[in-house]
Amino acid sequence: AFSLREVLAAFQTCVTERREVLLGPYLCGWRGLIRFLHSLGAIFSFVTKDAVAKVQIMESYCRGERREEYASLQSMVEYELASGLVDVQKRSGRPDSGCRTVLRLHRALRWLQLFLEGLRTGREDSRTSVICTDSYNASLATYHPWVVRKAATVAFCTLPPRNTFLEIMNVGTPEEAVAMLGEALPYICDVYGITQELFAQHALLDLP
Repeated sequence: AFSLREVLAAFQTCVTERREVLLGPYLCGWRGLIRFLHSLGAIFSFVTKDAVAKVQIMESYCRGERREEYASLQSMVEYELASGLVDVQKRSGRPDSGCRTVLRLHRALRWLQLFLEGLRTGREDSRTSVICTDSYNASLATYHPWVVRKAATVAFCTLPPRNTFLEIMNVGTPEEAVAMLGEALPYICDVYGITQELFAQHALLDLP
């Protein structure tokens, strides 16, 4: 079962003293977030299916023969760019690069970060469908075709109340879940910020 604790632990160990993002804990954090989305049923399947596929691609890179190049986000970007493995203009027939794959996870992480922050700061009677839709429109919606956007916002209307969400986090009372979100979100924000800066620096934010 999902527990917010494991996501907190993973993202806590993600960033080194040199501000590098370690891919092992990053993917571990993502596996926890996917479990969270799965626990809500099929509502988020349009995100989870893609996230599962992307995590699997990255895990195969991290276990592959060039695994030392995939120890951190920074070493991966440096290696893939130097080796000409990133399709910058249009996609070729070769396998998806780590840069493209992480970019997709990075965009989804922004949505989850905004959504979890909305749950944390919301009132008991706040409508989760509104929190989720606002977070989605401010992040992932930009990259989805109209049909997906429409289906997503309809699905969000069926989301359970805020306290149900907080209970799903498996850390005790809603108050305790809110406190742990307050602890976890700065780490997630930090990882997001470092990734955003790194990808912007190398013009990787719009990879096809």
